Amino acid sequence: MRSIPVLGLAVPSVGAAAPVTWQIAEETAVALEYNGRSHAVMMATPADLEDFAVGFSLSEEIIPSAADLERIALRDTPLGLVVSMTVDPLRLLRGALRRRSMEGRSGCGLCGVDSLANAVREPKRVSARLSVEPSAIAAAFRALPDHQPMNRINHSVHAAAWCDPAGDIQVAREDVGRHNALDKLIGALARSGRDPASGFVVMTSRCSFELVQKAAAVSISLLATISAPTALALDLARGAGVTLGALSRDDGVVLFR
Repeated sequence: MRSIPVLGLAVPSVGAAAPVTWQIAEETAVALEYNGRSHAVMMATPADLEDFAVGFSLSEEIIPSAADLERIALRDTPLGLVVSMTVDPLRLLRGALRRRSMEGRSGCGLCGVDSLANAVREPKRVSARLSVEPSAIAAAFRALPDHQPMNRINHSVHAAAWCDPAGDIQVAREDVGRHNALDKLIGALARSGRDPASGFVVMTSRCSFELVQKAAAVSISLLATISAPTALALDLARGAGVTLGALSRDDGVVLFR
């Protein structure tokens, strides 16, 4: 479950403190290499890394399809994990391997970009529209905890889940970083042959701009998060034709258009 047992001290509001064993989420450096060249280093949960590699490649618009990744290999090093990918250079999208620094924090969607010009790219326009009832989105949120096995143990990782139009969760992935969780989900969908446009996504985080960029890149037209979107995320979503949603206080759903 990618958790580490750690001894802690439970301090109740009333009564004596007592020792407890707490499960702590793993977080490690994951380097993403294309054709032997290191492109980015992300802090991530070391699980479902093949999904992560595929999803990152698609959501960052590095390759046009998962089939363009000819080989994915994982190797462990003293400093972290390396995901090495082989791609036909002719299949790399123009400008896809923008120069990045070697650091991408788990909570940072910029993934180590080295200039303001590369920070907020214009998302792809989503042409397909999906009809989903708000009740289906609310149902997916209610079911989401049942698809978070890691979070049930360590209480500290995000989840991204892909649902059919009726709100039934079909695939879910978890990670300490919200954008990593979405990348893992996108990769899992691609590797299983599912069409992301035929469903919608719910997430346990707020909606920041990079989630909109990643969703639009794979034609997801509805993204619902527990917290409301940022102003930039909403602006980008409107331009990309992506509907954003958030949980409301009465256990309903607010849709932003």
